[in-house]
Amino acid sequence: MAMLGELLLQPTSTGILLGAVLMILLLVYLFSDSNTEQEGNDPPGPKPLPLLGNMLQLDLSRPHLSLRSMSKQYGSIFTVYFGLKKVVVLAGYRTVKQALVNHSEEFGERDISPIVHDLNQGFGILFSNGENWKEMRRFALNTLRDFGMGKRGSEETILAETSYLRDVFESFDGKPFDTTHPVNCAVSNIISAIVYGSRFEYNDPRFQNMVSRANENIRLTGSASIQLYNMFPWLRVWLKNWKIIMRNREKTLKDIMQIVHSLQETLNPQDCRGLIDCFLVRKLNAKAEEKDTLYHEQNLLQTVSNLFAAGTETTSTTLRWGMLLMAKYPHIQDRVHQEIDHVIGGRHPVVEDRRNLPYTDAVIHETQRLADIVPMSLPHTTTRDVHFQGFFIKKGTCVFPLLSSVLKDETEWEHPDTFNPGHFLDEQGQFIKRDAFMPFSGGRRACLGESLARMELFLFFTSLLQHFRFTPPPGVSEDQLDLTPSVGFTLCPSPHELCAVRRGASRQHFQSE
Repeated sequence: MAMLGELLLQPTSTGILLGAVLMILLLVYLFSDSNTEQEGNDPPGPKPLPLLGNMLQLDLSRPHLSLRSMSKQYGSIFTVYFGLKKVVVLAGYRTVKQALVNHSEEFGERDISPIVHDLNQGFGILFSNGENWKEMRRFALNTLRDFGMGKRGSEETILAETSYLRDVFESFDGKPFDTTHPVNCAVSNIISAIVYGSRFEYNDPRFQNMVSRANENIRLTGSASIQLYNMFPWLRVWLKNWKIIMRNREKTLKDIMQIVHSLQETLNPQDCRGLIDCFLVRKLNAKAEEKDTLYHEQNLLQTVSNLFAAGTETTSTTLRWGMLLMAKYPHIQDRVHQEIDHVIGGRHPVVEDRRNLPYTDAVIHETQRLADIVPMSLPHTTTRDVHFQGFFIKKGTCVFPLLSSVLKDETEWEHPDTFNPGHFLDEQGQFIKRDAFMPFSGGRRACLGESLARMELFLFFTSLLQHFRFTPPPGVSEDQLDLTPSVGFTLCPSPHELCAVRRGASRQHFQSE
């Protein structure tokens, strides 16, 4: 036995093979054992294979499509196995809302997959649980509000950033370009201003690298190889994507630490410049009181990293979808231009304009709905045994609230797979709210930056459409613009270029202002 253990520790092909065989035997044993125990009335689902579970029935690059298809056969609550991991999937608006909102306590914890643990180590906001999550979320939410999240202060910050973004767009002089980098930088600067207390220049190398690495990690986290890693963690030594993700993580945390040290050197507890300053003050006070505290370095780094990534990716991706859809459907873009010209004219848009721009607001909402940025939401886990809609779900079970099935619920949306701003308009052309519009998820784990994201989307989109007409590159027709999303944890537009053509009407408005 000792010889076998020594052999398994050697990095030889024989050791690896023996280790793999023993691991497979162990996993098959555990899987068989788990399947012999039935806890009440489990949700139905496809029969899993030993070790593999339902992996052969899933498109690991686009699992949300496979799960939506399964829901048509097994209903709004069903069980699927990702390898040996049992997952209960919730599909459709009514079921997802009932779970996340009406039973928020039972479904309120975050499931921690291997890659999530590697990235966050149980700290920060997005992927922590218990007291750590409660305290970090409470601190972040209160601090973001203090710095004007969703209020006048944020509005001024966003409006100032729109001018920088417009300058970049204008620099291409109507020629085709990739909107990814400038839009990512513009949106990232909003959360940076709140967290760090200042914005960055778009050509700042450190800023560029932080944005690029965050985007790359979000993309790779949704890759098929990382899905496999989450099922079989022992695979990681062979996975290139895992190594890239962890290398990106270390570099980003190092950059954040350098910024923190710089802010710490000029810290004034009576005049906090951003969230980091507030955290450092709380850390100092806790240290002075000599008691255990959650305000330590790991939580600071992970909280900042979480906010930076989450505050950039979804909003910037939605804006890019919006511009692509405007180029794809020029007749819809025409109506947006007409409404903006009529209501705003040549002045800068403000949040109060939203109520007088029902069609523009509907276009933004429909972009969020159709783009379906986070189709599987972030995974949850049950905090206790739950009897839900006639089924039994055991404590500690991973739960996927399938947001894609909510935003494209055939019983809630007239044309779920079509870009139709009319989904958010009444017969008089006035904006109407839809209960099944849940891009920010719901319940106690809903996006804490929702109000800021909504403000950003409206002001950036309206400002850009006020000044530019978006068209396909020369020689490319609207029909040739591809709406197939790239593979990743979030659904981004496939690589493309657009032309941002300066609108003559807008130029005349500002010249006469």
